[in-house]
Amino acid sequence: MKTVIGLEIHNQLASESKLFCACPTKGYRTAPANSLICPSCLSQPGSKPWGINAKAVGNVLKIALALNCKIILDKPVFVQRKHYIYPDLASGYQRTSKPIGENGELAGVKIREVHVEEDPGQYDLRTGEVNYNRSGVPLVEIVTDPDFTSADHARRFLEELSAILDYLGARRSEPGSMRVDANISIEGHPRIEVKNINSFKGVLTALTFEEARQKNLVKHGAQYGQETRHFDEKRGITIGLRKKESVDDYRYFPDPDVPPMVIGEKLVEKIRRGLPELPAQKRERFVRHYNVTGEEAFAICLEKEYADAFEEIAKDGGAKQAANFMRGVVKKQLNYRDLAYRDSKLTVKTISELLAMLEKKEITEKVAEKLLIDFLDKGLDPRKNAEKEGLLGIHGSQELEAIVERVISENKKPVEDFRKGKAEALHFLAGQVMKLTKGKASPREVKEMLEKRLK
Repeated sequence: MKTVIGLEIHNQLASESKLFCACPTKGYRTAPANSLICPSCLSQPGSKPWGINAKAVGNVLKIALALNCKIILDKPVFVQRKHYIYPDLASGYQRTSKPIGENGELAGVKIREVHVEEDPGQYDLRTGEVNYNRSGVPLVEIVTDPDFTSADHARRFLEELSAILDYLGARRSEPGSMRVDANISIEGHPRIEVKNINSFKGVLTALTFEEARQKNLVKHGAQYGQETRHFDEKRGITIGLRKKESVDDYRYFPDPDVPPMVIGEKLVEKIRRGLPELPAQKRERFVRHYNVTGEEAFAICLEKEYADAFEEIAKDGGAKQAANFMRGVVKKQLNYRDLAYRDSKLTVKTISELLAMLEKKEITEKVAEKLLIDFLDKGLDPRKNAEKEGLLGIHGSQELEAIVERVISENKKPVEDFRKGKAEALHFLAGQVMKLTKGKASPREVKEMLEKRLK
C-alpha cells in the first residue's frame, strides 16, 4: 500500500507590524490578551484594512525565489476572502492572496504555490476564550504537491525548508511560528487532512500514526470518507474534527477593500541579487572545500549560525575533525535539549577548546562529551573542569603501561582466550583498562597496547 502525502506549511513572517494594519507583532504571545489590536484586527463595523504590508510581501518574494518558483510578474495578484466560521476569525473570513510564486522545487519536491495570508486569532478550546493579538500577523503559506511517500521524507524536507527560511531572515523563528497541515492518503483511498502540527517531531509522529491508522482501515475493508483531523501532541494521535471542506465551501472571492498587487520585474531582480548563500550551496561548498561528507555538511548547515561557527573553526585547520565532532557529539547534545546553536551558551571558542584538547589527546571523545554536557547544563569551563575533575588523559605514559600490565596479570583466563583466537576477549580486557583509567585513555590506544603486549 503506497502512502501519498502533501503539505501546507504556514510560517509567520519577519515583520514589525501586522499584514493589514500597524498593530505590532512583537510580544503578541506574552502581551495581555486582546491588547495588541485595533478596529481593523477585529473587523469592526466601518473599519477597513490599511493596505498590504510591503515588507511581508518582500519576504514572501524572497522565499518564492529561494524555492525556485516562477514569480507572477506584471499581473494583478488579488487578495481573497476565504470564508469559514470559527471563533478565532472575528470577520468570518481570512484574507489570503492568490499565488505570488508557483511551480517551484525543493529537494525533489514540487512547490505548487507560495502566497501571503493573515494569521487568525487564538481560540482556547478548554476555556472558550479568544485572544486576537495574533489576528493579522503576516504568514507565508507554502503548498507542495503530494510528492512525499513517508513521514520521515516529510520531516527531512521540512528541515531543509526551515534552514532556507532562517538563512533568508524572512520568518519569525520562535516556537509555534511554523505550523503544518498535512494531507495524507493510502493511494486510491480518501484523503485525510491533519491540522495544526506545530513541530518537526510532531509531523513525524502525526503522519506515522495516521498512516498506520489508514492502512489498518484499508486492511479490514472499512469504509471512510474525507475528513479533517486534529493532532493531539500529548497523546501522539489524530482525532476526527469534521468532514473535509472542499474549495467551494470556502466561497473565495476577491476582497473589495484590498487593491490587487502588481509585482514588477525590477523589484524581483533586486531581491534575487540580494539572496544570501543558501543551505544547499553552502553544503556543496563545504564538501568541496573542506572535504567533509554530505551528511556532515547537511547537519551542520541546517542552522546558519552553526555553519558560520564551523567555518570559523575550520579555516584554522582540522576541518574534518571539527565536522565530525560538530555533527556528532555537539549536535546530539543540542538536539537532546531541543536547543538551537544560537540559543545555547556555545561559542566558537568553547568548541575550539574541546577540539584542541582532543587533538592533543588530552581527553577522549567520551570525556569531551561529558565536558560539553557540563558546559551546557552548568556553564563550567571545559579545561578548568577537566583539570578539577582529573579528566585529562593518560596517553602512552608509564601510568597507562602499568595499568595495562595490571589488567593482564589479574585476568589470566581472558588473556588465554585471546591467545587462542577469541577476539572478543580483547574487548573485555580493554574495558577493564578503560574502567581503571576512568575513561581518560584513548580506546584505540589501549587496544593497540594490549595487542602488542599480548602478541
